[in-house]
Amino acid sequence: MTSRRAGNEVIVPQRPAWAPDSVDIERPSVARMYDYFLGGSHNFAADRQLAEQALCVFPDAPYVVRANRAFLYRAVQHLCAAGINQFLDLGSGIPTAGNVHEIVLAANPEAHTVYVDADPVAVAHAGALLANVTQVDVLHADLRDPGEVLKQAVAVGIDLARPLAVLLVSVLPFIPDEDDPAAIIAAYREASAPGSHLAISHGTNDYQPETVGKVEGIYENTTQPGVFRSRTQIEQLMRGYELVPPGLVDAIHWRPTLDEEIPDPLGGDVARYSLYAAVGHEPR
Repeated sequence: MTSRRAGNEVIVPQRPAWAPDSVDIERPSVARMYDYFLGGSHNFAADRQLAEQALCVFPDAPYVVRANRAFLYRAVQHLCAAGINQFLDLGSGIPTAGNVHEIVLAANPEAHTVYVDADPVAVAHAGALLANVTQVDVLHADLRDPGEVLKQAVAVGIDLARPLAVLLVSVLPFIPDEDDPAAIIAAYREASAPGSHLAISHGTNDYQPETVGKVEGIYENTTQPGVFRSRTQIEQLMRGYELVPPGLVDAIHWRPTLDEEIPDPLGGDVARYSLYAAVGHEPR
């Protein structure tokens, strides 16, 4: 652990009791920065410092992550209404209000939610928070290894012979092209039964290429550098799925509901959100 000096005093960053010893608290994490944008408390000084740098470039980030959570809520409600009762939330992050299992269990107390994340803090906190919650499991795995993720998911009760909802909400920007995100998604699709669904949201460079380019530069300093993609590129990631209406659209326009915040904090300006979303299904 690196120390710093203030005058004649050497200051050593303090490790919170909830942080696993294996976590480098001085290297910013995407999951913990996202937690900070949402107003959470499970982040470190390094996460907050880099998040503030991102806010200087993209001050709308807190509104964007909230719009992203709102899309997740609507998508999961749609999937529950479609009869899906098992959910695989990949890159689920640090638990916060309105988590997938809460939405799912309110619709169907027998439904099963499995959270998957590679960040030790996210997994440790989720495991502790959900230890006594039935129908929920937390896996420490890298979504880029579908074989391992699905092996662990099956071990905790996911039935690949039945329709499954795979959630990739604001996760794909942190899968670089060299890791072939399309092939990763295809692997989950091919392992899933007909009638399975995929829900995604993804930041885009269509509207503010210069700004998001600067954000990408800032995220180079995290555990998982990010990349914004065009609508065409994102659409290609969903090949093999039939998109449910309204298709791949700006996230705030994916089946908005009347009870959501009015007026829109960004005035409905899709360029300020720079976020696409979609839900697709495999034909039965």
